[in-house]
This record gives sequence, structure tokens and C-alpha cells, in this order.
Amino acid sequence: MKLLVVGSVAFDAIETPFGKTDKILGGAATYITLASSVLNVESGIVSVVGGDFLQSDLDMLSGRGVNIEGIEVIKEGKTFFWSGKYHNDLNSRDTLVTEVNVLEHFDPKIPESMQDAEILLLGNLHPGVQLSVLEKMKNRPKLVILDTMNFWMDSAMDILLQMIAKTDVISINDEEARQLSGEYSLVKAAKKIHELGPQFVIIKKGEHGALLFHEGKIFAIPALPLEEVFDPTGAGDTFAGGFAAYLAKKEDFSFETMKSALIVGSAMASFTVEKFGTEKLQQVTEAEIVARIQNFKDLTTFEVQV
Repeated sequence: MKLLVVGSVAFDAIETPFGKTDKILGGAATYITLASSVLNVESGIVSVVGGDFLQSDLDMLSGRGVNIEGIEVIKEGKTFFWSGKYHNDLNSRDTLVTEVNVLEHFDPKIPESMQDAEILLLGNLHPGVQLSVLEKMKNRPKLVILDTMNFWMDSAMDILLQMIAKTDVISINDEEARQLSGEYSLVKAAKKIHELGPQFVIIKKGEHGALLFHEGKIFAIPALPLEEVFDPTGAGDTFAGGFAAYLAKKEDFSFETMKSALIVGSAMASFTVEKFGTEKLQQVTEAEIVARIQNFKDLTTFEVQV
């Protein structure tokens, strides 16, 4: 199955307690498709960059089998840029600079080669842009996965609710789930969000793992305790990429397959945080992913005799 990803391709400058970077490759669509390339899933990006974007980064993506026909290059424009500084706990961060640049007037153009994608993953963009992508698809993909954030809940809730109604899987964090539903209990929050449209609700809890809800069933996974956590940037996007890629690989959208996909996504994200930016994700192999999935199994499998 093909995976179409619509989201940012960007530059980041990151500072953590362990060091800092100059401008490096970032963006949701970048992390998502790099994760899918580890599983050898055919994917494509629809995004926009400026004339300052490096040809070598485009070559790296296409060299990993990512279809980049949908990345529009606006020669006279500048690429989206984000700079942030993480606090000592790596859970909180301060945004130092956000330059939206060419992304401000992003009008997604879906190449003919990706019109038949069975899975559509809509990265965190204005919900109006996300809706326009669905309208431009000749056929509705078999699975629509949505990532969004509290910023859009504050500024574009009406359009966001229209988008959520057309979504199969929504992926948000616990704070966003509470804001969207008006419920503190995440179980109640998921029920309310189900009523808005999505059959599957993923609630991410950062270093405390993630929850998957579907028709009254709940599946919970922990985050893997790691020795090295360098940079959490892109972990959520990598998680989404690993999740979607596994579903594409298995060509199945059942609750049982989604449970496995959640673990694959978490395993993938656990590599991203070990180095700055996309560096580790570009190095990881499928064999390493398999080994890390075994770590998850060891962490959570037990027998109790009373």
C-alpha cells in the first residue's frame, strides 16, 4: 500500500541540555517518510520549501524511495524554520523562533503518481489545508490519519471539527484530547472524540507511552526507558510514520493490527530521540527495529500466579 504524507518539510535549530545545532533538516513530513522508508513502504510527500532548501536533502529522501514530486520549490521564498530550546526534563520547551515563510500560503498539489495512495496521513497543518487535500484526492483513501494540535483548537475549531468528521484515525496528546472533548478522564475524552467521527483515537502521553481507543476497547503501551535521550524533536511525527507505515505494510486496519502498529511507531520514535534531528532515523535498520520491538515485549510481558 502507498502512504501519502502532507505536512511540513523544514529547517530546525535545536538546543537541549546536551548540545545545540545550527539549521538542520526537520519537518513532520520528513520524519514520517523517513520512518516509513525504514520499513520499505512506498511513500510520497506533498509540501512546499523555499529556494534555500538543500538539494542534498531532497536527494537523500528520494534515495530512500520517498516520492518527492509533490514537494513544491518556491525559488524566491524561504523554507519554514523553527528554533526551540528544551528544558532539563526534555518534556517542556520554549519556542525561540517560528518563521512560517513559504508554508503560509501552502496550496497542496497532489501528483498523479500519488493519487492512488490508500493511506493519507495529514500532518499538523491548518485544518482548512488538510480538508483541501481530501477534496483534491480523486478517490477517498481507505484510511485517513489526522494529526492536529491545540493551536488549531484555539484558532480554527469550526474547520477542525469538519476535518475530524472525515477522519478515521486521530492522533493527539493528552492535553489536546482534554481540550477537544472537555473531559479530564482520557477514557471519557476518547468516547467524546469518537462521536466527532474517528473510529480510532490515539492519545499520546509523551514519556508515559500512548493509548489506543476503538469501540470501547483500550490498548495501552509504555514508552521504552532509554539510556540516551538527546533530542525529542520529531518523536511524535516518527511515531505517526512508523504507525502508518506498518498498516501500509500489513494492508490491514483492524484493531489488532493497529495495536502492533502502535508498538512499531513507539519503537521507531525511540530511535529518533537518541540523536539530534533526523540523524539517527537515517541510520536505523529494519533489524534494529525488530530488536527494539522485542525490548517492548520483554518490558510488558509477564505471568502472575496467585
